[in-house]
Amino acid sequence: MKRMIVHCGEQSTQMALLEDGRLVEFAVERAASVRLVGSFYKGRVVNVLPGMQAAFIDIGQKKNAFLYVDDCLHPHLEKQPKQKPPITSLLRVGQELIVQVMKEPFGGKGARVTTHYSLPGRHLVFMPQADYIGVSKKIERESERNRLKQLAEAIRANEEGIIIRTVAQGETVESLAQDMGTLRQQWKAVEQAALAVSAPALLHQDVSMAERMIRDAFTHNVDELVIDDRKQAELMKSYVCTFDAELVERVIVYQDREPIFRRFHIEGQLDKTFQRKTWLQSGGYLVWDQTEALTVVDVNTGKYTGTSDLEDTVFFTNMEAAEEIARLIRLRDIGGIIIVDFIDMDSDDHRKSVLEQLERTIRKDRTKCLVVGWTKLGLLEITRKKVREQVMSRLYTSCPTCDGTGKRVPELQQL
Repeated sequence: MKRMIVHCGEQSTQMALLEDGRLVEFAVERAASVRLVGSFYKGRVVNVLPGMQAAFIDIGQKKNAFLYVDDCLHPHLEKQPKQKPPITSLLRVGQELIVQVMKEPFGGKGARVTTHYSLPGRHLVFMPQADYIGVSKKIERESERNRLKQLAEAIRANEEGIIIRTVAQGETVESLAQDMGTLRQQWKAVEQAALAVSAPALLHQDVSMAERMIRDAFTHNVDELVIDDRKQAELMKSYVCTFDAELVERVIVYQDREPIFRRFHIEGQLDKTFQRKTWLQSGGYLVWDQTEALTVVDVNTGKYTGTSDLEDTVFFTNMEAAEEIARLIRLRDIGGIIIVDFIDMDSDDHRKSVLEQLERTIRKDRTKCLVVGWTKLGLLEITRKKVREQVMSRLYTSCPTCDGTGKRVPELQQL
């Protein structure tokens, strides 16, 4: 059974996705914080950096946003790097322009913005200034891909771009056209708002975390959407009704006295998820370490000694670890470069099987991931799109004394 569980608290809203009772995705949005990704701003150029081919844009936040030349070029020029003009020919100090946030500010850096605008809907992503049609790679059947491309061509105007989402499989042209019409209206509202204000100003704010997850993940494969707040449940029913009325009856109000995350055994799973050492069912374990540059995962056999020879023990542990690593990367919402140090394997077939296991499991992740492959040192490289701080940073704060290192000076050195 697949369930989406929503806890509405005074300080935050938390959402969990369960598959047969196992936690596979978790998100949290604090009431005091504002999500920037997806939102549109009218910004003002405050500094142009020719040496970096980038510019700083004032969008009204504490830190100025960062705009790379690749993110403000016409899409047709991106594939021809030699034709990239200098940033000074595209932007000037004091210029006002519409930008969309593509990456949250974190680590002392401002948000990253773009002028390649996109508005996501239930069935498609609308790109108002890109002459392009794409179909989700998760739609594998060629006949369905071609059908959806034809529908996209039928509903778009010249110079408009469309990316068909996975949930659009089997949908009619009417459903796609309705989605497209709504997104066109949103873009028109952004343009009109930009004419009425001076920079810096917010033009359009993206939907809440709960609405976003429901829009993107609440499909007919999900059996229940359980919410512990009646008012929010009614709002979610109204929202779901705008794109799929058949799913409304699956929205359930949770009324028991026992906290909803305890009732569905989410609390205990969350506690284990964010430990530096996470145990595998076999007795092996993973060690997670993060730096500004990358995340490293070390695989160990631990308590597991196997039942036959060493190679089989190592292979079994690595196979189990590959599946768990893919799940926890998604659950922790880790972005950027990820390096996995699996236990050394002599067999090329075993190495291939572990790689395939990881690739197969990581396909379930809705965030863009790429399993790069094995390095010459036998490490496995993964990249995952990074748009915000990982979940752990939103749930915990670093110790002000040790800054999160968890170490102290030995007593002998203190004397």
